[in-house]
Amino acid sequence: MKLHLLLLSLVTSLAAAQTPSYPDAAASDPMALGLMQGFPPAADKTVRFIDGSSLRFPNTRWSFSHIRELVPTAQVARGNGSVSKLPRALKDLDAVSYADMDGKPRTWKEMLALTYTDGVVVMHKGKIVYEKNMGALASDGSHIAMSVTKSFVGTLASMLVHEGKLDAAAPVIKYLPELKDTAYGDATVRQVMDMTIGVRYSENYADPKAEIWAYAAAVGMAPIGLDYKGPRTAYDFLVALQKEGEHDVAFAYKTVNTEVLGWILRRVSGKNLATLLSEKIWQKIGAEQDAYFAVDSIGTEMGGGGLNANLRDFARVGEMMRLGGKFNGQQIVPKAVVSDIEQGADKAKFAKAGYKLLANWSYRNMWWVSDYGAYSARGIHGQAIYVDPKSHMVIARFASHPIAANAAQDPVALPAYRAVAAYLNK
Repeated sequence: MKLHLLLLSLVTSLAAAQTPSYPDAAASDPMALGLMQGFPPAADKTVRFIDGSSLRFPNTRWSFSHIRELVPTAQVARGNGSVSKLPRALKDLDAVSYADMDGKPRTWKEMLALTYTDGVVVMHKGKIVYEKNMGALASDGSHIAMSVTKSFVGTLASMLVHEGKLDAAAPVIKYLPELKDTAYGDATVRQVMDMTIGVRYSENYADPKAEIWAYAAAVGMAPIGLDYKGPRTAYDFLVALQKEGEHDVAFAYKTVNTEVLGWILRRVSGKNLATLLSEKIWQKIGAEQDAYFAVDSIGTEMGGGGLNANLRDFARVGEMMRLGGKFNGQQIVPKAVVSDIEQGADKAKFAKAGYKLLANWSYRNMWWVSDYGAYSARGIHGQAIYVDPKSHMVIARFASHPIAANAAQDPVALPAYRAVAAYLNK
């Protein structure tokens, strides 16, 4: 299939998902639907990458938990150390009630269904108090994190800044002279880290001409046809980006900024992202499993959204951040790095982006920072690591909501997080 026809098909599917016509969580359960069941699975139940079916709902309810079976990946090794313990003090949170942003009464259990949650872990004061897996996600499985990945890249960059190996105030081209004739030719590393870059790039999934589709094809997350003539690597895509607007004026959430930052990290450290994440965080938290990145045609990790991991390992990361970077008996992320994230960034610049559901929030080092003390790593379709130090709580969640933008679920999810925090701290 030619690329433009395939993308038109995907756009049509995504646009259709913006209406209330899609099946609910129970009706779209991939196991109930029989997706990829049998040897071989039935033709109408087969999910493939090459034909774009893995990107269409409800197939995404299976594919998000099976990325490694669809695209090439790079290992984030957990190492040979012991798995860190996560004590349990399980509580029944299903009946915790609250009002969503529209004033409608909801319960925690209802929120999980409304947001097409595939798995969730809630930790309070260092103990797992709630854990549930649904759909195609097994407790020992992995799930794509989407843009939660960005927060890992931002954290790694902040760690290198803290170590004096990266200068956040330096121009991007100090590290990447290849970008001198692009939008990043007059940008600083700090502007990239906080996404205040003026670059011509749209992530409007409903627009078949949006640059997100060319980016997806370049990094290997959208299939291409034999006649495809576009960029085939992340690097090829980045060197063609042009400026639009001015830097450091407003927050503008664009995945390509994270890819630029990932390139800087590789250049500065001399290591790929998978190795860097393994050495600096994954091996040290006592992860249960290896994580992995989706990669492009030459093995370049998709730093903007390609990380896949086990849910409890994400809870470990969240708990590490809650504890100021200290976990598993060691200081993993410098406390100063965590504090910098917690303090947030310029709220006035963030406000210009128009996130009405996130009023008074900000964006720092690729983390979303609230005005009430919690901060999050967030990804489309409902992925999250939510850290609430004041409430001693961490929530790790994977989901496969049919609508990509988190605005489709924030009205029920964010109040639910705060309601559970209040319940646990009574």
